Amino acid sequence: MKLHEYQAKELFASVKIPVCRAAVATTPEQAASVYETLRDQTSTDPFVCNVKAQIHAGGRGKSGGILIARSAQEACDQAESLLGRRLVTKQTSSEGLPISAVLLEERMEITQELYLALTIDRFQASPVILASRRGGMDIEEVAATDPSAILHERFDIFEGPTPATLARIPSGLGLSGALADQCRDILCGLWKLYESHDASLIEVNPLIVSPDGKLIALDAKVLLDDNALFRHPDLAKLRDESQEHPLELKASRIGISYVGLEGDIGCLVNGAGLAMATNDIIKLCGGGPANFLDVGGGANVEQVAHAFRIILADSRIRAILVNIFGGIMRCDWIAQGLLNATQELQVRIPIVVRLQGTNVEEGRRLLTQAQRLNLVSAEELSEAAKKVVELAQRS
Repeated sequence: MKLHEYQAKELFASVKIPVCRAAVATTPEQAASVYETLRDQTSTDPFVCNVKAQIHAGGRGKSGGILIARSAQEACDQAESLLGRRLVTKQTSSEGLPISAVLLEERMEITQELYLALTIDRFQASPVILASRRGGMDIEEVAATDPSAILHERFDIFEGPTPATLARIPSGLGLSGALADQCRDILCGLWKLYESHDASLIEVNPLIVSPDGKLIALDAKVLLDDNALFRHPDLAKLRDESQEHPLELKASRIGISYVGLEGDIGCLVNGAGLAMATNDIIKLCGGGPANFLDVGGGANVEQVAHAFRIILADSRIRAILVNIFGGIMRCDWIAQGLLNATQELQVRIPIVVRLQGTNVEEGRRLLTQAQRLNLVSAEELSEAAKKVVELAQRS
């Protein structure tokens, strides 16, 4: 689950990670009031603040999602220009994401921009600190073109960051003296947040050095592990469903793992590993998967029908590949759910079905007896992938 920037910064402040003076607004009038409050808290004259669109995506600065206000009226106007619209960035779809809140934040002078993050290295099965002297808007490009510019410090999840680890990061960032001490304190705060809130990623980009020699988190990104939210009902309440893809949201509510992709071949699969392999083989055969969908190992007929409805709700779909290896899930249940859904929704697009495993013969019998021209059976995955790509290209 993603948090908005202002929510993440509230968590930062709770563990004493320095952030700018800021407050959130949901109306233009509230933005004007927030500006005046922030101005009264600082001696800077004139007071200048950023008006930052709150969406679950990066790249706001380059997409017109961060504006400047030098007066209460300008803060009102800037908020009005953002609130209620959809912002498209390099990290969103072409439809963009809706802006329902803006963060008004004191504008800071910057001496240096750094990058700091804490996440999981899944290959090494350990937490890892990522750091770079080249923080800012182009950090993704830095990671792609100059990987050596990103420092990696792994540590034991039970032991936490050691004093040696906490010393190497500031050194690698070129920080010394008071700045190095501040960096170590921030790292300790990040780890405390990460561990206590069951996070999967905490990112500060940029972590700035101010002219008066202070480190400040100018931006904040926090991702929480959905599987651990039952332990954090207070955090679960922070979920903003307006930022989620409608089909992904619908799927999550009925216990189906669904992620929309860019292709035109719908995929209904049981098991995350098999679903990824299915997506891969479709690409290898020259097609494009429209989704990752794991219906789960213990789904019933109704669950399969729900999954099929979610796939068909995507207007781009030109063909569907059903790839089921029945273990706990029975192939005849899959077949019956498939028949129920296609009949109810009057499906016209071609469907390739590959069934293997428990009750596979009964499942194939049900599909054969249905005698529907848009249903094509295949026994091997490679055969099924080739067929579905061919059918998608024809339709």
